[in-house]
Amino acid sequence: MNKSKTLRTVFIQRFIFVLAIYQIVRIGFYFYNQSFFPEINAQVFVGGLLFDLSVLGYINILFAIFHLLPSKFQQNKTYQNFLFYSFFIVNGIFICLNFVDFEYFRFVGRRSSFSMITAEGMSNEIGGLIVSYFVDYWMIPVFVALTFTLFWLGLKQIKYRNVKTSSNFISTASLLFMVILLFTAGRGIDRKPLSIVDASKFGPIGTSALVLNTPFTVLKTLSKKESLKEVNYFSEEEANTIFNPIQSFSYENSNKKNVVLLILESFGRENIQRGQTPFLDSLIQKSYFFENGFANGKLSIDAVPSTISSVPSLMNKSFISSSYAVNNVYGLPKILKDNGYNTSFFHGAFNGSQNFDQYASVAGFDHYYGKNEYKGSESFDGKWGVFDEDFLQFFAKELTTFKQPFFTTLFTISSHAPFTIPKKYKGKFPKGTTEIHESIAYTDSALKKFFESAEKMPWFNNTIFVITADHTSSTGEESEYKNNVGKFRIPILFYVPNDASMVKIDENNFQQIDILPSLVDYLQLNTKLISYGKSYKSEQDFVVNYLDNIYNLEMGDYYLAFDGTKSLGLYNWKKDTLLKDNLIKKEPETKEKMERFIKAYIQSFNHRVLKNQLTIQ
Repeated sequence: MNKSKTLRTVFIQRFIFVLAIYQIVRIGFYFYNQSFFPEINAQVFVGGLLFDLSVLGYINILFAIFHLLPSKFQQNKTYQNFLFYSFFIVNGIFICLNFVDFEYFRFVGRRSSFSMITAEGMSNEIGGLIVSYFVDYWMIPVFVALTFTLFWLGLKQIKYRNVKTSSNFISTASLLFMVILLFTAGRGIDRKPLSIVDASKFGPIGTSALVLNTPFTVLKTLSKKESLKEVNYFSEEEANTIFNPIQSFSYENSNKKNVVLLILESFGRENIQRGQTPFLDSLIQKSYFFENGFANGKLSIDAVPSTISSVPSLMNKSFISSSYAVNNVYGLPKILKDNGYNTSFFHGAFNGSQNFDQYASVAGFDHYYGKNEYKGSESFDGKWGVFDEDFLQFFAKELTTFKQPFFTTLFTISSHAPFTIPKKYKGKFPKGTTEIHESIAYTDSALKKFFESAEKMPWFNNTIFVITADHTSSTGEESEYKNNVGKFRIPILFYVPNDASMVKIDENNFQQIDILPSLVDYLQLNTKLISYGKSYKSEQDFVVNYLDNIYNLEMGDYYLAFDGTKSLGLYNWKKDTLLKDNLIKKEPETKEKMERFIKAYIQSFNHRVLKNQLTIQ
């Protein structure tokens, strides 16, 4: 006969067991992504325990009340069964959320938010992508099944059939104590509630995703509103002397060439010049190529405002999907339209995908072309939209119908997971060493055919082509692409037919938000604007991006990691590509100079985004 015990004891045993499951899942997450965490310590797991206690505290407060309510019905077998199954189902669902990031983390470099989990902006694609996820990453569903089995069997070992009741006083006191304890665990014991940003306090740089758990980040981002806050490191006057985003351009004559901006899905620096991209490699040799090019975000939806509007991604929520997406911006579409340009945006995915059509409208494009507007042979990839080769040919034909000068942007899709290419090309391209390489080679071939068609067009010789990746793919084997510098390195180039002055390998640091002021400078347009980047002609040499609550600043040969309060690391990233030698104590003057810059930069960005001041008033 089972020894009787109180439901208070049952709840405590269940809570401790689910906490243990979270630790097992974290260890699994670490081993699945071990190459992304070359340096960890005990602090990582201590911090992880705090975040696990936090999310479990909030999730299980209601269960604590159900278990500890002073009443005779606690002994009812139906009620006991209800508590068992509901505890298993609810906690099981939240445990399952962690497995989403086993693979997704490799692409985005952080734990998922609520908008990521709910596939905001991808309602048309999500069905096919879920199927592909289970097929391509079959190990993860197996891990889920094994964890659920362990969770079920473990809970079954916590006997609950013969419970006894305590006195009303003891039950009431236990209930109040447990609710207070769980609430305290959920909130954290600091002056402010535990937040996603706090994860950076535990462990080395770049380990925040290991400290956190996905249920915590999802619950903390349930609100549509982004929690961007005013910061006042300096007076406004002093901040403007350090960094001022207001830029003026004045010329006697303009150089109004057509502008074609091509954003290549996942064409990270780790994927080019390694045999998979022969066409792009050849184009680099006759272009103005930025050897040290950087993305300003880790998601496709970060790349669009960065390249189009010179707005970096310095929030945990992407700018496009935040409450600031409708802020006034004076980006390339409006600037060029003011100078007589026809403007258009092309994306071969389903209309509405990733909210690109919405942002294209806000940014000021005249026309949007998605899968619905595509005209050509049947070319659906079964997941995202139109295969790159066919959509690029459609793109080339459409451009011939536009009045010159025109500005157009095209975003490719085929080198996105699940990396589908047309059946007729199976076995035609090198497989490479990771799953993305074949689709990278396919898109490179599609790009070549686009340029072969474009060269025959009357507008070709009067055009500047800007080519950039949206972000890295995070599937490269080299360790240098798995730290907070390498995770953002992408190819960026300007190709201008018949302009010898635009053939160069530029070693300065260059980022997506630099594209806008660089084009204004090259086209010699008279304008005044807000830009968080700088022209390719500028003597400034900085790059800023943000990942997992860390602001990353590259300035010259140095990289500074700043958490919003203090600097965490300083490295000579060009010599120390694996970021092993922290120079904070060795080079305090460099650290001080870079910290002043990033503080002024953050202060300006937060203020202007919050106050809707991204345009000249």
